[in-house]
Amino acid sequence: MSQLFELHHENPQVRLLKQAVALLEKGGVLAVPTDSSYALVCHLDDKAAADKLRQIRGVDDKHHLTLLCRDLSELASYARVDNRQYRLLKAATPGPFTFILEATKEVPRRVSHPSRKTIGLRVPEHKVLHALLAQHGGGPLLATTLIPAGEQDPLNDAQEIRERYQHQVAAVIDGGACPLEPSTVIDLTHAEPEVLRLGRGDPARLGL
Repeated sequence: MSQLFELHHENPQVRLLKQAVALLEKGGVLAVPTDSSYALVCHLDDKAAADKLRQIRGVDDKHHLTLLCRDLSELASYARVDNRQYRLLKAATPGPFTFILEATKEVPRRVSHPSRKTIGLRVPEHKVLHALLAQHGGGPLLATTLIPAGEQDPLNDAQEIRERYQHQVAAVIDGGACPLEPSTVIDLTHAEPEVLRLGRGDPARLGL
């Protein structure tokens, strides 16, 4: 059965964060809260964990996975960003936006889009998730929105997630109330930004 870590939403307990990170380093997939809905996360460099993440989510290798980054400087290590793109990223981060960008060589080819060589990138605004990323300290986490296979809406209740995925995820992090909308996905690889999924982030904030 998966573990449940109940973390304070303002001052998450370091002891529990370290336990969660240890599970990631052992190849575990975790369900974590974000500033949109819950997401599934795993270690970027663990192929078996990435395969399991896709399996739980019910998506193939053509589905864009996302790198959760601590800040824009970390994001820039994993994506090719020009000045126009950077201005949009700076206006939208941290926040509930995911951006599709061209991946750099720092991104394992098996997790980027197989033909486009693109990847989703996001700097979330959620104190518990930020604390987990900081404690992890080994670069971004690989993630996907926790939408059950065959369903349309994401999950946001830690207890329900644990009940549904108790034999598939290593742990669920309960960081308090979490929204029920996915992030807004914007493709920045074309001449003009394209909104691929409208979620919690308002494109008008970016002039789109």
